[in-house]
Amino acid sequence: MTASTAHDPRPAPPSRRTVLAGAGAGALAAGLPAAAARAGEGPVFGEYDVVVVGSGAAGMTAALTAAKRGLGVLLVEKAPAFGGSTARSGAGIWLPNNSVILRAGVPDTPQKAAAYLAAVVGPSVPADRQAAFLANGPRMLDFVMANSPLRFRYMDGYSDYYPDLPGGLASGRSIEPDQLDGRVLGAELARLNAPYMPVPAGMVVFSQDYRWLTLAAVNARGAAVAAECLARGTRAALRGEKPLTMGQALAAGLRAGLAQAGVPVWLECPLVDLLTEGGAVTGVVVEKGGVRGTVRARRGVVLGSGGFEHHAAMRAQYQQQPIGTQWSVGARENTGDGIRAGQRAGAALDLMDDAWWGPTVPLPGEPYFCLAERTLPGGLLVNAAGARFVNEAAPYSDVVHVMYEKDRGAPGSHIPAWLVVDQHYRNKYLFKDVLPALPLPDSWYASGAVHTAWTWDGLAERIGVPAAALRATLSRFNAQAWSGTDADFGRGRTAYDHYYTDPGVYPNSCLAPVLLPPFHAFRIVPGDLGTKGGIVTDARARALRPDGSVIRGLWAAGNASAAVMGRSYAGAGSTIGPAMAFGYAAANDIADG
Repeated sequence: MTASTAHDPRPAPPSRRTVLAGAGAGALAAGLPAAAARAGEGPVFGEYDVVVVGSGAAGMTAALTAAKRGLGVLLVEKAPAFGGSTARSGAGIWLPNNSVILRAGVPDTPQKAAAYLAAVVGPSVPADRQAAFLANGPRMLDFVMANSPLRFRYMDGYSDYYPDLPGGLASGRSIEPDQLDGRVLGAELARLNAPYMPVPAGMVVFSQDYRWLTLAAVNARGAAVAAECLARGTRAALRGEKPLTMGQALAAGLRAGLAQAGVPVWLECPLVDLLTEGGAVTGVVVEKGGVRGTVRARRGVVLGSGGFEHHAAMRAQYQQQPIGTQWSVGARENTGDGIRAGQRAGAALDLMDDAWWGPTVPLPGEPYFCLAERTLPGGLLVNAAGARFVNEAAPYSDVVHVMYEKDRGAPGSHIPAWLVVDQHYRNKYLFKDVLPALPLPDSWYASGAVHTAWTWDGLAERIGVPAAALRATLSRFNAQAWSGTDADFGRGRTAYDHYYTDPGVYPNSCLAPVLLPPFHAFRIVPGDLGTKGGIVTDARARALRPDGSVIRGLWAAGNASAAVMGRSYAGAGSTIGPAMAFGYAAANDIADG
């Protein structure tokens, strides 16, 4: 992908199953750990119809569905807490034609959704798998609402990421969980995985609110939203509630559904391997209480165990350098256990070189995944040559695709990049959790994540880019900001570009000049929400071998499977929406069998 095509959601991908199909399963199995375990490994901890691995959105939806279909279900989770990356997330859920958006008056239709998804993902994702996602998504959501305390809100105005493609909607198709009282979980609430960014104390904040909270110092609606967040928190406190939103609400609500359905959840019970007999998966090998043993699955195993974002060797094997586990905000337990177990059982893998990327500031302690910050007017991204290279407001995954594409063959040219802003920007907008005009933490400077200087040339020296080039870039950018037209990269051309911007800035809410000293530069690296490559599955979420045959007894969903979004990202929640839809599909397929 080049800078001029940064908005194109379809960079040329390798064909499906290329990771394994070329050399065959035998050749690629070389060097892997021992083959999938056979019966008789350790004590038998139990026998169920279905064993689900992983307690994120995919796993819990699968377990809930299977239980409500009358099957005996066990869910095993590696971590000491449930919820995985889902609990850490903003919990946007992209589901075309679901009942929540249709009641809100969103003009969606099955035809529009199919046209849009096909345009976004291209031919690399089989049409029947795309259709399965679109068909299962709305049914799954209604099922979850009928069988758990979860309710959902339409994220009005959060545009599809490519609204100008056929079937795209500028109003968006994304939803998020409504406020949930954590008391529904009782003592189990203490075992909910912590959020990536805690909600400010005393407030109840929805994912969609952050758009406006960023602008609270300069925008009347932003101030009103901040007041409403505080009012929600006050009302909840007066009622004695434990209010949850975003990923905390989604994970807690699904867990409450499992409790009501009587599904046991074994925490600190990591998957070691799959149990296989006669070429079929018949259970799992796990560690429970420090003892390795087996759990038999009469009907099947569903892998919802997440990606491999925190497995350094896998990232080094499959993904372009530079890459780092320290740049991911995915759950730290996501080390590809289910993917590797599936591969040992013969599964094909795909999209292993890709992830749910986003420009990220490598702050000390934990990386910060940038959404609004790179889009707000008064900032721009530059490479090591001091030049712009992308539409900063493009979908976050696309921005990192461009970084890697341009860094390929010229290491260090675009990774790291730098987000350059001025003090006018800092005086107006929230940055992460640092209020406008307040100084940035000393630790950010000490780590090299941010630099400040009083002149353009001084800033160039601090970040190691040519001063003359940075001056020329800023001069051109400022002229385009005054005119309101980004002739170089088209920033502000789509409704999505304008979502995280300042409506008080004219003539283009994405663009403002960088003029007021001091000037600041934030180091930008290719972070992610998790990896998106994994086990190749069919429209029924069944695991497939390289030759396309089905591995009996094995299903996969979420980031343990190769994403139905291919190499693109249709809208906010394109991770969780398909994860839940295919978890639901997997459980129904098992029950129907």
